[in-house]
Amino acid sequence: MRWTLKTKPEKEKIEKLAKELQVDYTIASILCQRNIETFEAAKNYFRPSLTEIHNPFLMKDMDLAVDRINTAITNNENILVFGDYDVDGTTAVSLVASYLKTIHSNVATYIPDRYAEGYGVSYMGIDFAQDNDFSLIIALDCGIKAIEKVAYASEKNIDFIICDHHKPGDEIPKAVAVLNAKREDCKYPFDELCGCGVGFKLIQALGVSRNQTIKDFVPYLDLVATAIAADIVPMNGENRVLAYYGLQVINQNPRNGIKAIIHQTKKTELTITDVVFTIAPRINAAGRMKHGNYAVELLTEMDFESAVEFAAAIEIFNADRKDLDKKITDQALIQIIDNNEENRYSSVVYQEDWHKGVIGIVASRLIEKHYRPTLVFTKSGDKLAASARSVKGFDVYNALHECEEFIEQFGGHKYAAGLTLLPENYENFKKSSKKL
Repeated sequence: MRWTLKTKPEKEKIEKLAKELQVDYTIASILCQRNIETFEAAKNYFRPSLTEIHNPFLMKDMDLAVDRINTAITNNENILVFGDYDVDGTTAVSLVASYLKTIHSNVATYIPDRYAEGYGVSYMGIDFAQDNDFSLIIALDCGIKAIEKVAYASEKNIDFIICDHHKPGDEIPKAVAVLNAKREDCKYPFDELCGCGVGFKLIQALGVSRNQTIKDFVPYLDLVATAIAADIVPMNGENRVLAYYGLQVINQNPRNGIKAIIHQTKKTELTITDVVFTIAPRINAAGRMKHGNYAVELLTEMDFESAVEFAAAIEIFNADRKDLDKKITDQALIQIIDNNEENRYSSVVYQEDWHKGVIGIVASRLIEKHYRPTLVFTKSGDKLAASARSVKGFDVYNALHECEEFIEQFGGHKYAAGLTLLPENYENFKKSSKKL
């Protein structure tokens, strides 16, 4: 691990804050390093309040999204809630679907198969929607780059609402609404929400015309806090408030699925670190080892005994995941040594039989050993698929953009991304990635 010390703040700022807060100079210094330089900023940091949750209609297209969903409810249309198979995606689907079911009866969920469909919006999912008479798809934690797929759905008279937090490309899909605070034309005050966080803003907005307040949505924050923790988004601003209240829900009155996971682990009170290393990996294990549907079924289960059965099955998936994770990490480390790549600025490894479900974890493990941007490839059908992970201060998404001539498809954000490429382009990509 390499440590980078932050610049020491100005002495006058530290002394002023220490006096205002009546705290030690060292504590004031640490707060200033975190850009907390006033009494009000410190108060918001230490005492998060629901009053700091932003108006959801500040997000571009939110009014269009709410109008389309309300039209679907009025016309008794079938709504399909679609999301990625990781923690952020499955919690987002569980959150939006469970809320919609309180106001509309024709709601179903869809998680793509990691191996048959891959990441994000899929043609198979759209075909499923058409075959089952769904006229509206709400895509969560994905969709910002699904230009062709949204157009394909439009040809079938299926509308899309996209709720995403990944970086947009040069073109925005022609959906009914695209909710993403990272859009250049979006003025929402906080652009670091996770996918589940964007889904939360959507249900919060839907509640406005139903005379619901933010307090009515606190029970959903166990899911949002889990996604914030798992997706490693910054724990400041609105995320800090959502995580703070979500952790209270997890410890005091969690939904049955999360309660069942905690029951398996025998823990009595969870910190946010426990959420990262206890709850999140188990939810993730379903999509990695079997199917993300298991996670959604667990997180939306109304009967506790049934939730316990789901959690027990997922516990087995998680144990299998740990074994594979260790085995593949060991193989990857040997590959780096054998190929004399220990002194490179990045790690790029590949083996065709590595399990696609754990290569993202393996990339993170390799960073623990060799602190540098890392890509782990495996065979996926007739292409190669990779998970990319990065280190603080290095934008792996932008780096992949620089190598895109060799890439078929990629998406993600600053510290984590996924990509596919043709086997014949692997060596050229690897050479190109030396500049990472």
